[in-house]
Amino acid sequence: MAKQHTVTDILRQYDPVPDRFDELGFNGSGPKAHWRPLLQQLNLESVEGLNLRAQAVANAIAEDGVTYNVYEDPRGNARPWEVDLLPLVLGADEWRWLSGAVIQRAELLDRVLADLYGSQRLLKEGLLPPSLVYGQAGFQWPCQGIHPVGGRFLHLYALDLARAPDGGWWVMADRTQAPSGAGYALQNRLVISRAFPAPFHNLPVTNLSDFFQGFQSSLASMSPAGTESPLCVLLTPGRFNETYFEHVFLARYLGLPLVEGQDLTVRDDTVYLKTLQGLRRVHAIYRRLDDGFCDPLELRADSVLGVPGLLGAVRAGKVLMANALGSGVLESAALFGFLPEISKNLLGSPLAMPSVASWWCGEKPAFDYVIEHLDELVIKPAFASMRMEPVFGYQVKGAERDALIRKMHAHPHAFVGQELVHLSQAPVWQGDRDHPVAARSIGLRLFAAATPSGWQVMPGGLTRVAVDEGVEVISMQRGGLSKDTWVKARFTSPSTSLIKKRLQVSDLLDGERDTPSRVGENLFWMGRQSERAEATARLLRAAFNRLSGHDQASEEALRGLQQAAEQFGTLPVAEADAVPDPLPAALLKAVSDPKLPGSIASILQALLSSASQIRDRLSSDNWHTLNRVGKPLTPPPATPDQSIRALNLVLLDCISLAGFAMDDITRDASWVFLVIGRRLERLANLCTLICVPLFSEGFSRHAMLEWLLAVANSEVTYRTRYRRAPEILGVLHTLVMDASNPHSVMFQILQLQKDLPDMGRKTGQMFPPDLGECLGRLKAVDMHPFEKKDTDEACEAMGKLLCEVRSEVYRVSDEIQRQCFIHTRFSNRSVKPY
Repeated sequence: MAKQHTVTDILRQYDPVPDRFDELGFNGSGPKAHWRPLLQQLNLESVEGLNLRAQAVANAIAEDGVTYNVYEDPRGNARPWEVDLLPLVLGADEWRWLSGAVIQRAELLDRVLADLYGSQRLLKEGLLPPSLVYGQAGFQWPCQGIHPVGGRFLHLYALDLARAPDGGWWVMADRTQAPSGAGYALQNRLVISRAFPAPFHNLPVTNLSDFFQGFQSSLASMSPAGTESPLCVLLTPGRFNETYFEHVFLARYLGLPLVEGQDLTVRDDTVYLKTLQGLRRVHAIYRRLDDGFCDPLELRADSVLGVPGLLGAVRAGKVLMANALGSGVLESAALFGFLPEISKNLLGSPLAMPSVASWWCGEKPAFDYVIEHLDELVIKPAFASMRMEPVFGYQVKGAERDALIRKMHAHPHAFVGQELVHLSQAPVWQGDRDHPVAARSIGLRLFAAATPSGWQVMPGGLTRVAVDEGVEVISMQRGGLSKDTWVKARFTSPSTSLIKKRLQVSDLLDGERDTPSRVGENLFWMGRQSERAEATARLLRAAFNRLSGHDQASEEALRGLQQAAEQFGTLPVAEADAVPDPLPAALLKAVSDPKLPGSIASILQALLSSASQIRDRLSSDNWHTLNRVGKPLTPPPATPDQSIRALNLVLLDCISLAGFAMDDITRDASWVFLVIGRRLERLANLCTLICVPLFSEGFSRHAMLEWLLAVANSEVTYRTRYRRAPEILGVLHTLVMDASNPHSVMFQILQLQKDLPDMGRKTGQMFPPDLGECLGRLKAVDMHPFEKKDTDEACEAMGKLLCEVRSEVYRVSDEIQRQCFIHTRFSNRSVKPY
């Protein structure tokens, strides 16, 4: 039997670069003490066992749907987040120093913002060049003179650190506008602590929950809520943002409504959330939207992501904005060279943790120094709004070097020269038997939150890892890994809260009033699209099953299925002078062509689009099902048999979604819209399907009854009750009149007559739409004419009635859209699916 590798073998293969600081301590006297509990655990396992742990981590990330969206990424825009198995471990003493330095810098930058948008003493006294502040897009002129609620400009601050070869920490970047990464750090903690429970508890590792609890509490306690129960929201640019998963994750974890700009409105300098019950005042906004996009009225006029008038509400002191608008001005690397003197002036003490040595080329002496020492420096953009990759001076030669220097001479203020720091390295798990562990460059992002009692630093952070050996630039956009960051706890302290110690009755009553109307709309359409996907899948499966039939009855049945698919919009209606695709080819496209509006692929795309906008409202199991519902179509089925297998899998997932709709979502106002959406869609689908044979001639009609029962999911019901071949009277009673059949027209109308008033009560509508007239006409139908041999006249009358019922479905859908979802603009969704 082959000898299994142990961690002793693994560490022998670990080969850190000698001239860099090694976090594990291998280029010193051996592994550091705070790493030993983890190493002891690794020593008990083989490479194969650790690979199983790594796979479990990857599976957990995939199941939770953790993504980092990168446009034009070959792996897809929604790229899976990648977490290394091995965490970065920091000692308690080192962390105590680090957290103190972070707090000092956070306080310093908060005061700098207060000065720049207030008295501007730093500019008047020459501690900051005016051209550095006024010459960049990050300075928001409309924010000048605004005094934020509570006096704080920064509420959540992040900074990127790197360790020099001597072990000292340097600040590489400040994140003051809408810092990202805290949610990913928490997600990393959840999966890695489960992968290594024993060393996590034996170290022990400091928990992150107190940090997030403190931040959540500070938003509520600092907001101008007065005697009202504070409503805090998380403002996101939407699902196309690269860190949208984090927005959803944090909103759920912090218990904040996740909102987009269209969910908010400003009236009388007060921000309101458009909820299903009407407008509700917002007291605090945790924004993940860049400064300029927040208010198209006073900032960027081309923004469709912000809220018109938001800056006016901030100026009036009626809403807390975290972070303050205009805080992006401090994300300029050009400020680094001026911060030491500013710290002495504003804080009366030197910076505890220095920034990486930087020279802003907007000053001639600094520019001359940068040109002279170009080979020793990294050239970076001076302002965050510039789209420019860092340039390593020693790497540019000849004409490329001359072009860079000319560009710098033309626009010196746009460039910063920074000292080249050789980043520290840490072990990364590769899993190869011969080289299971490799050394990679790392950077550390730390976070601090402002609370009424002072700054609180997250005891951990987001460790980012370079994608390849020797790479100096760490970027998640380039495919870098991340690590959990473990901080050894010095002692255990009880959790504290800065707001109410206990829930109050008002909190219980307020719970349902925070549902944005956009959430209700997306649940409504999610219900319709999931029901539409199921109906279309059953229809296409029935068509594929009948492709091989050659008798007249099979041909008539297939012709009816084709008509139904055309009325569904699943198959295009052939134009008079066009040559249509052969039916088998058209059906294959109807399964997997995302460009065909009524195809299964395009319906599932629309379903995922709606679901992704309400991800914070869905359970993990529900989301896992949604995440896999389109997987059977990749790669696209190439034959009828492959299509049937794929459709069967899609149907199983659609049935699971129906179960989640009925048993997994709290019965609040938003759930009602999900159920109503499903019922309206099913009712419209049934009317469309049943009308195809009703408007056909006798023989064709009879040939279509079998597939009609199958597509309507009532085949078993019919055969159990009548134990005979399908006949028009029994089929119509089962699919139209039978109130006990959940797939009948009557059942849907009766349920909607209960759901629609329930929706009205929960949303405060005085006159919710109803289908009472349809119900009355349906109950008055006499089924005796269908006993006759010639049923053409009765079938035509029933068909006309069902067409009118379908028209009423569209009317009700339009009315729901108008009353519940549209506040200041019209939705661009098409209501009628066919």
